[in-house]
Amino acid sequence: MTTVLFAAPGLWAEYQAELPKALAEAGVTARLVEDAAPDEVDYIVYSPSSPLQDFTPYTRAKAVLSLWAGVERIVGNPTLTQALCRMVDPWMTEGMVEWVVGHTLRHHLGMDRYTTNPGHVWDQTCPPLARERRVTVLGMGALGSAVAAGLRAMNFPVTGWSRSEKPGCLHGEDGLARALSTAAILVTLLPKTPETENLLNAERLALLPKGAVILNPGRGALIDDAALLAALDAGHIGHATLDVFRLEPLPKDHPYWSHPRVTVSPHVAADTRTTSAARVIAENVRRGEAGEPFLHRVDRERGY
Repeated sequence: MTTVLFAAPGLWAEYQAELPKALAEAGVTARLVEDAAPDEVDYIVYSPSSPLQDFTPYTRAKAVLSLWAGVERIVGNPTLTQALCRMVDPWMTEGMVEWVVGHTLRHHLGMDRYTTNPGHVWDQTCPPLARERRVTVLGMGALGSAVAAGLRAMNFPVTGWSRSEKPGCLHGEDGLARALSTAAILVTLLPKTPETENLLNAERLALLPKGAVILNPGRGALIDDAALLAALDAGHIGHATLDVFRLEPLPKDHPYWSHPRVTVSPHVAADTRTTSAARVIAENVRRGEAGEPFLHRVDRERGY
């Protein structure tokens, strides 16, 4: 019988019913445990906040299956020699699309001027149509591609940028400059890697059109905070709606909280959904037992 170790503290209550059910539906005969001798474990279901950090004893394990989309906390672990798979959860993707489309429409339609209108100003200025407002998505993986499709369905012209060459996307430094230069609304959905940290620095923020809006549901480290605050104060960036931060919870004295052109969203853009995530984990266990390639296997050199 396959042994699946659940090494995700605090999530056992959510998964102890859903994951065995998903494994059974996938045709896998398995026992799900919170503790087991390392030499009995075939798969490790994992969250990077887990106290399990030494994978050396788990010589039998075929894969570590993360419940998080981001793997930057674990990908560099030198004891991790097993396959590492990140979570690409269809329902989490759906939630991300809803958050990005919702806030894109909020800024596109100028809804903030109606919800905060202390002077009771009767302003009948109509926004342009979506087809007249260009959006750029940085990061065209599973999440970025789904977000781009959702925005295009609303008739927004979308430019996608990827670190590596992909069909229909800009890439490279020249491509990034072009992608930023037309972005009335910029969405950042890149992973955190040494190459993407502080990607939006002062120089690149200056490439955005005056008044551009930034939506960041990706990683807090993608943006140079000091540079963004300076660009907001100068009026070059019109607004930033931020869902992720370098330190979470965001400290109460952080200037983002009180800045009039910043909306703080407390890391709620997308969450791993237990039912659908359990199915993803179960499918990877099935694949491992069948000798098939794992879904969403992490490229250690690229970091995601």
